[in-house]
Amino acid sequence: MINPIAGMGGRVGLKGSDAVVELAIERGAVPSAGRRAGEMLAHLSRLLEARATGPEIVWLTCAGEMGDAALRAAGFERVEVVYEPGSSPAAEDTRLAVAAFLEAEAELVVFCGGDGTARDVWSSAGDRLAMLGIPAGVKMYSAVFGLSPARTAEILIGYLDGRCSLEDAEILDVDEVAFREGRLEASLFGKARTPHEPQLVQAAKQVIPDRDEGHAKAQIAEHVGGDMEAHPETLYLLGPGSTVESIANRNGLPKTLLGVDAVCAGQVVGRDLSEAEILSCLDAHGDVRLVVSPIGAQGFVLGRGNQQLSPAVLRRIGRDRLVVVATPAKLHRTPRLHFDTGDADLDTELVAEGFVPVVTGYHTRRMAPAGA
Repeated sequence: MINPIAGMGGRVGLKGSDAVVELAIERGAVPSAGRRAGEMLAHLSRLLEARATGPEIVWLTCAGEMGDAALRAAGFERVEVVYEPGSSPAAEDTRLAVAAFLEAEAELVVFCGGDGTARDVWSSAGDRLAMLGIPAGVKMYSAVFGLSPARTAEILIGYLDGRCSLEDAEILDVDEVAFREGRLEASLFGKARTPHEPQLVQAAKQVIPDRDEGHAKAQIAEHVGGDMEAHPETLYLLGPGSTVESIANRNGLPKTLLGVDAVCAGQVVGRDLSEAEILSCLDAHGDVRLVVSPIGAQGFVLGRGNQQLSPAVLRRIGRDRLVVVATPAKLHRTPRLHFDTGDADLDTELVAEGFVPVVTGYHTRRMAPAGA
């Protein structure tokens, strides 16, 4: 089941898609969930072809862009449409589709979307039906998603082969209105049964408490903030998060906590930027640095909550101009850094060395393990 509007708010800086789809379209957003589902299905098809034996999948799905079209495009033939959505698919369609899957005695719901979609699937499935998510939303804090579309396919193969057991995973969602206003208010809605493969399934987001956290952020801010002062001609793109916010605060600059801002010559030259606005900034500046911080425990540096940092933006900036910052406490609880930009080749390039340098204090770096 695909939520066709999932993730549409990301590239245009809306931090979600709930209740703002029309605005996202006005800003130039285009659907991406169908493409992400297609990537998973294409990879799954290749994995199935490579298997000598194994159970054949019978797909129960929704009509059109909510599932059937993507399955047919990927070459799957054993497909049965059990739910017909309305002309404009909505959250209620997700819940009704899952109810139809239950009635048809489905074994597992594979859905494509974000935390809102996961919450809607869980509200209908409860503990009666296992679920596995293809990441396609703006924010994905729940623990039911694969690390990427390709990794989701690998989890599904593991489940079919009996190598992935079902375990409880947290369903989280944030208040998107508060999120757009710069407040992160996440709630736990329940736990779902999901195929579990520790190296392929993302963890739920965690806030990392530590008595020295404030001091560590101040040291990171002194390091990066000093570099900003020493290179006034350089454009600094500051990504979301409180660690990056501390850098702006150190330099006496305002910062949108959950957006991407641009700073040059000690001045904020762009706030809460969309992908198009970031590209315009890049046109106007020769030297650029991008400062980002991973999500605690999950480890995502790019691809979760910062989709305005698109493959087009990242290729313009270059891998060697990426500055990753994190406190020692956050890194201690984050075993691996991940990248899911929407461009598999770019993700591979970003983790080609297997490690990413992370600024953890004043003139202090650690090499953190990384994978796409």
